[in-house]
Formats: sequence, C-alpha cells, structure tokens
Amino acid sequence: MVRFFLIVVVSLNILAQTPSPMLQKNCIDCHIKQKIPSELIYRRYLMRYSTHKEIKKTLLAYLKAPSKESSIMPTQFFLKFPQKEALDMNETALRDSIDVYLDYFDIKRRFILSH
Repeated sequence: MVRFFLIVVVSLNILAQTPSPMLQKNCIDCHIKQKIPSELIYRRYLMRYSTHKEIKKTLLAYLKAPSKESSIMPTQFFLKFPQKEALDMNETALRDSIDVYLDYFDIKRRFILSH
C-alpha cells in the first residue's frame, strides 16, 4: 500500500518574493518609509472580509477617502502611524494596485504542497 503524505509548509518570509514595480512604488515604499506593517494590515483585512472581492471593495473605498472611522485598524494604530492621505491616482490604476497588493500578500502563495 502506497501512502501519500501531504505536507503543508507555511513560509514566514513573504518578503522574499519581489514585489512588482507598481506595488513597490504605490504601496511598499511608503509603508517601509513609515514602518507600517503591510502584512499585518493584509491579515486584518483577510480575517474580517475573507475574500479578495470584499477586501478589494473595502480597500478601494478607504483609499479613495481615508479616515480613521473607515479604517480597519484600531484607534491605537494611529498613535504610532500617520493617517493615510488620499492617493493621487486614477481609479483604474488604484484598482490595479489593489489587485497587485492582494496577489502579493495572498496567503495561498505561502503554502507549499508536496507529497
């Protein structure tokens, strides 16, 4: 009898992947400069909204008109990190950037399946 073992290994080093130039310019550079934990923010969105469709809808609304009230982050977050300013980006570019962001931080990319 042949036994198959499914081993799922979760990589903890998501940043070993190289972000696209668009993601780097529109998101990552600012997050690094201000020491804002991008992966933590993504995880909060994922836990609350579950699907990329819902995360994208919520992120788009937030990035078009950022406010502490519409943020997923707790009030204490804004004691350490600055309030996001609205991006000077057309809606198509903003949607594309959100898609790239979600693909980059997608938890499914962190699984390695082998047997």
